[in-house]
Amino acid sequence: MSTGYETYDHIANMKLKDIFIQNLRKCRKTRNISQMTLAEMCNTSTSYIGQIEIGNRFPSLELIEKIASALEVKPYLLFCDEFDKKSGIKTQPVKKVKLSGSVKKELIKNLTGAVRKVVNQTY
Repeated sequence: MSTGYETYDHIANMKLKDIFIQNLRKCRKTRNISQMTLAEMCNTSTSYIGQIEIGNRFPSLELIEKIASALEVKPYLLFCDEFDKKSGIKTQPVKKVKLSGSVKKELIKNLTGAVRKVVNQTY
């Protein structure tokens, strides 16, 4: 029996992957870092960085941390919707909302699951 979440998850995961790829490419280019230089900074191959940028592969969480460090941004910012050339990454203004402990746990669980699905679908 379908719950309807499968379609939503697929769309959300693809969008998250696309946002990551777009932000990676823009951030790298804004900082005038070639794929080769980024690969050297992250101790990986140039072809692997290229495969990530065209969407054929997706990096592990460990490599995402290395990429973010090399690009001098916090890893989660590579998953934000808007890119700002001056500062690197720009997020939408967010209103502060108090969430109960159970809602926070559920949100973290869902976000972690979405990231894992994106990573697993690329391997």
